[in-house]
Amino acid sequence: MIFSTLDRYFFRRYAVTTFWFLTGIFSLVFIIDFSEVSNRMSALPGYSLAAAFLMTTFRIPTILQETVPFVALFSAMAALISLNRRYELVVTRAAGISVWQFLQPFIIGAFLFGVLTVVILNPIAAWGTKAAEALEAELGGSSSSRAAISIPWLRQIYGDDDAIIGARSVQDNGATLLNVAVIHFNPQGMIVSRQDAKSAKLEDGYWLLKDVTETRNGQLPRRLDTAQLRTSLKPEFVQEALTKADSIQFFDLLRKIEIAKSFGFSTSGLETQFHSMLSLPLLLVAMTLIAASVSLKFSRFNQSRSVILGGILSGFVLYVVTVLVKAFGTSGVVPPFVAAWLPVVVAMALGSTILLHEEDG
Repeated sequence: MIFSTLDRYFFRRYAVTTFWFLTGIFSLVFIIDFSEVSNRMSALPGYSLAAAFLMTTFRIPTILQETVPFVALFSAMAALISLNRRYELVVTRAAGISVWQFLQPFIIGAFLFGVLTVVILNPIAAWGTKAAEALEAELGGSSSSRAAISIPWLRQIYGDDDAIIGARSVQDNGATLLNVAVIHFNPQGMIVSRQDAKSAKLEDGYWLLKDVTETRNGQLPRRLDTAQLRTSLKPEFVQEALTKADSIQFFDLLRKIEIAKSFGFSTSGLETQFHSMLSLPLLLVAMTLIAASVSLKFSRFNQSRSVILGGILSGFVLYVVTVLVKAFGTSGVVPPFVAAWLPVVVAMALGSTILLHEEDG
């Protein structure tokens, strides 16, 4: 009974520490992102303080999702160092409990933290990303160079018209685009005209463009309330072509992969995102093992602060390697399964090896 009570105590300490770290990072990120959003969007025609606040609220879950590995690392380090300094781990070891036994609550806590991130935070972040893009599009976000660079494009050929279509945001399962740019080419591949529209709705056989600015070579731009662009595209095709992998929630990824395959799209990005989400709980476990490998030794052998810094740097390197290999998987250079799981497996093996060497000789 003493072990179950001790496990609950350690688990509670880890959970409380994680909560306070999340609260602190949430507050810090909110302030920084609100300032950045206000500076970037202040020149937009529909900008207001309330809109900037709402934009930051939409973006916060996505940013928090990126910081989860570091939260797991810092929480485990802080909890273990605190237990060490209060001699609670010393008493635990004196009772004959090994490091692998009293680390179980921390490992379980990190794993559950990862599961909650995938099941709860990821769907909220995916929804928030779409809502933020839609809000920025409604405020006139296409006028900024940053937004223009990030616009995804698709190509359509209908009769003699060859056009590429870009949109800042995709709504209604691909049937509605916001902040649309359409560039028309002649048979020789030269640009003949461009249409910028506030929105485009996919009707039966054509795009209905609204609030259009049409520009042709050698002519002054003209404004149109509406314009039609003939097309043979379907909403499902448009959504798959324009939707980014990180804006899709975990539970929809498998279905999106099947749809993308049916249209002939590359699924490397979607598969990499799926395996990355699937491996996230074990990535947090790896971060916890790295934290334990430096935090336990710190108190027992009076190590300098450089040891703790080494743990932070190790976690940072693991995160950078994970992101880098994920980029390789998204581009198709590395198989998605390997890109997502290899850094996690290697990190867990290294963390376990260090603990075995330090604790068991």
